Amino acid sequence: MRMAKGVEWALHTLLNLDMIGGGPVGSGQLAEAHGLPAPYLIKQLQQLVRAGLLTSVPGPRGGFRLARPLGEITLLDVVEAIEGDAYLFHCTEIRCCGKIGELSPPPDGPCPVKTAMRRAEQAYYDALAAQTLADVKAELDRTPMAGQVIRSAFT
Repeated sequence: MRMAKGVEWALHTLLNLDMIGGGPVGSGQLAEAHGLPAPYLIKQLQQLVRAGLLTSVPGPRGGFRLARPLGEITLLDVVEAIEGDAYLFHCTEIRCCGKIGELSPPPDGPCPVKTAMRRAEQAYYDALAAQTLADVKAELDRTPMAGQVIRSAFT
């Protein structure tokens, strides 16, 4: 499984907005802080606005600001905002196909592979939901000068 790089961009952008406080901050400035292509970052910012994680402020002094405190934003919120909430594993019932399907009686229950994969996916989603961006920021705060560097990038 591989997440789109937009998830990483979104997570850092949300953390950066909290670290610099206030706002709003323009998309160009947010992109420049990490050397990201602004047109692509804008797509992630729009998805975060649609998910209610960011607020878009129009006008010449507009930009983006957090819609909620970091303690109310989970990693799952961000992943779903960028990647959607569809299941990762898609069972196509190959157990009913080909020679094995022809030779087997019709299934009388859910596919054991699908069941196992859904359990694993649920554990993954539970782990993402259990961590907030405030938890991540607490780890970031233990990094020497991280806050100072981030704030300096936006001044």
